[in-house]
Amino acid sequence: MPENDFEQQLDDLRTGKIDQFEITPENFQAFQRVYHAYPYRTQIEGKANIGGKVIYRLIKR
Repeated sequence: MPENDFEQQLDDLRTGKIDQFEITPENFQAFQRVYHAYPYRTQIEGKANIGGKVIYRLIKR
């Protein structure tokens, strides 16, 4: 998956267009580079599931 798609998913999550998205183990390393550079990453949390998939959601405050 292209890195700009990861950033778009993060933006969509932050703005409420989507409730969550899933990252597979195959995409995790590429996603992490985008996630760590994302300025609003402190507003988003990921929860790891069995099989290595991670579900990212907006933190409700």
